[in-house]
Amino acid sequence: MLFYSEAWTATPSSEECPECLLSLGLLQRAPDGSLVPIPPGLAADTLMRPLEAVIAEKQRTLATARASIHRAEEIYRSTYRTRNAPIREITGASVISAALASAVGSAQEELLTAQPGGGRPRELLEKALASDRVALDRGVRQRTIYQHTVRSHAPTLSYVEQILVAGGEVRTLNEVFDRLIVVDRKVAFIPDPAQERHTVALAIEHPGTIRYLVGIFEHAWERATPLLHTPTEHRPPLLTDETRQAILQLMVNGYTDESIAARLGMSTRTVANHVRKASEMLGSKSRAQLAYLIGKTGILTAGREETPGATL
Repeated sequence: MLFYSEAWTATPSSEECPECLLSLGLLQRAPDGSLVPIPPGLAADTLMRPLEAVIAEKQRTLATARASIHRAEEIYRSTYRTRNAPIREITGASVISAALASAVGSAQEELLTAQPGGGRPRELLEKALASDRVALDRGVRQRTIYQHTVRSHAPTLSYVEQILVAGGEVRTLNEVFDRLIVVDRKVAFIPDPAQERHTVALAIEHPGTIRYLVGIFEHAWERATPLLHTPTEHRPPLLTDETRQAILQLMVNGYTDESIAARLGMSTRTVANHVRKASEMLGSKSRAQLAYLIGKTGILTAGREETPGATL
């Protein structure tokens, strides 16, 4: 660059000019053959503009390629999730019913069912009975958990009686966590809690999640009471004693009649009747006083310990 600095004060000959200065545009030939120095900023602009245009085009090509790959990745993942999803959403009552019927119809070893909400409609029980009998005849072990309130629901008791004869097992609890159907411990169906009931279900095939759900079922099954229905039964003591205690415990905990009814699968009127009878037995004149008397007497704890004369 010493030569370039000297070019400002002298005009070098072609023989004395390094080729790099010409290629960079720092020196240009005048018409008379002499070399004229060019301001570096101007030379740089002339030299680099084409290079910058090439680089900009490459960057645009790169950005387009990246966007295309990103979109392809999204499509791939979406397709993969749809085809291999461990949890699938099933929408619509008829579609859910068809999916359940297909799964139950293909059961080979075991069918676990939890049915909250008390007695089921007669037409649903008749439909379920047909498919359940076929599964039991194939040797499928069927276990079902209902709520205690089905013990006074004639259509459900009729269904249970026939299922027991066919080899099924039925138990009841005061509260059942939520509806659950597990087929051969390979697929499980649960309602989507974020959606309106009976309109959206989730089909789960993730082994770890199924093991978790089966564990919940087994824990509830161990605590549940076998339902051994006979035609002579009318209203088993379990329904009037244990259920009343559950109602009163929830009332003491601050639940309303409506929320108690929803949890225990019974009508609000039934809850109110149990509360009224307890009030009459303890001489209570208000709901608050009833809760106080229940707590003071320890009658719920005594009832759980089966102390004679302590149950309501």
